[in-house]
Amino acid sequence: MATGILGQAVPAAATNTVVYTVPAATVAVATISIVNRGAYPAVVNVAVASSGTPTASEYIEYQTVIDVNGVLERAGVVANATEAFVVYSTTADTSVTIYGYEEV
Repeated sequence: MATGILGQAVPAAATNTVVYTVPAATVAVATISIVNRGAYPAVVNVAVASSGTPTASEYIEYQTVIDVNGVLERAGVVANATEAFVVYSTTADTSVTIYGYEEV
């Protein structure tokens, strides 16, 4: 059972990035934190998805604007075994951290 940081990434611009995938036979409870380090606002999508290409029903944030030096944080997100936390950003200036715990 892992606790603490479960995944981190600096997504490439305009690309779906799988930041963390829940292991088989495990459930995860996580907080997603996205920081905009850039000089311009970033527009982000966040999904808990069955693959690296989310369907419309899997998004938990969509086209959300993060201001310069701003943070988007979602806490208490529960994901089942093999589900992926997928982040998309319009800029390469975002940092994503997923932290929480896994339970078998």
